Amino acid sequence: MRIEFIWEEAADTSLGLPLYASSGAAGADLRANFPDRGEKVLQAGERALIPTGLRLAIPEGFEVQVRPRSGLALKHGITLPNSPGTIDCDYRGPLGVIVMNAGSETFVISHGERIAQMIVAPVVRADFELVETLPDTARGSGGFGSTGRT
Repeated sequence: MRIEFIWEEAADTSLGLPLYASSGAAGADLRANFPDRGEKVLQAGERALIPTGLRLAIPEGFEVQVRPRSGLALKHGITLPNSPGTIDCDYRGPLGVIVMNAGSETFVISHGERIAQMIVAPVVRADFELVETLPDTARGSGGFGSTGRT
């Protein structure tokens, strides 16, 4: 599988492309890449679009999912409010990450910091059909909590 990238004009190319942190990692780390090499201060409850300095081309039949980093989520409450974010194979714009501070303290995102991870995944497209009835199941129309402890 090959994902092609190009750098935004003002990007810091020394940060490198997304990278898998270990041989078993499913996600490749994305880094904050601020054109001014600065930082973004996120107050509690605030969200911001953080640039990565990259654009990408995803092969047809695949998507890239952008997900939070577990350490940032656990230690600081830093998450992605649209997680997982989906990047479609026909998108060629800047790759940005919507980051939210769900913690109680101010958090500073520094230039070069690992802010999210990207997962490459296959896409299955469905045919949608309107029918008169749906087949029965043991669960039926049981909603939230209907299969166990609520």
